Amino acid sequence: MASFMDKITRFLRSPQGHKLQAKARQMAQDPRKRAKAEQLLRKLRGKRH
Repeated sequence: MASFMDKITRFLRSPQGHKLQAKARQMAQDPRKRAKAEQLLRKLRGKRH
């Protein structure tokens, strides 16, 4: 399982990973997208309990 995490870490440190992180930060600042994400998380968390 460590190799999977290593791959993720390497990707996030790559130029592509940096672009993806920047895009995610930009999307998180949009109030509509943020509300959609929060609604989805609430829905997913509700199904677990």
